[in-house]
Amino acid sequence: MTDEVPDPVRVAIIEDSPIVREMLASQIAAMDGLCLAGTADSISAAAALIAAGADVFLLDLGLPDGTGTALIPHIKAAGEAKVIVLTSFGDRDTVVRTIEAGADGYLLKDSSAADIESAIGAALGGGAPISAAAAVHLLDQLRSAKSEADEDNRPALSAREAELLQLFAKGYSYKETARILSISPLTVGNHVRSIYRKLDVHTRGEAVYEAIRMGTLKIG
Repeated sequence: MTDEVPDPVRVAIIEDSPIVREMLASQIAAMDGLCLAGTADSISAAAALIAAGADVFLLDLGLPDGTGTALIPHIKAAGEAKVIVLTSFGDRDTVVRTIEAGADGYLLKDSSAADIESAIGAALGGGAPISAAAAVHLLDQLRSAKSEADEDNRPALSAREAELLQLFAKGYSYKETARILSISPLTVGNHVRSIYRKLDVHTRGEAVYEAIRMGTLKIG
């Protein structure tokens, strides 16, 4: 009896540039275990793509009829799809808005095909992949906010909690993080709950952003 072959991960692309859209489509088609679910070049054209469903959406933010951020709640409401923003915008306000809207990952458009493939796997595994280049942009933007972080009265993260967030930012899942740190997944979960409570956040993406803002987490 042969082993059952898992269904490929369906990846949808929402990108207005024909060149970038075709390049991403070719990259997805060449990746093992992935298949192209469809493409759209605008918010209006994305409605049918969202309704059809996919496992992962690669989402550009600069669309001709609005910002891609507006699509994130609709994608989330339609099913269990992960949303990885793939954009040229690395400024603080844009990143915050997309994370608050529910994005599962944030990559800049200079990311390699390998980076995109890794981010897709990480997001599907429960991680929160953030481009190192995007983090560098964030840190440049956030230096001016350091005084606010210094005045923050929230409890400090422990060294172990900061270590967990560092791994989450690299896209590792709960299980992978537990293995790397030689602790149980249950212990990872306990640490995550403590992190959420201390930072007053509800997702790993928000936790990573807040840790960067506070200067606790360094990526790059």
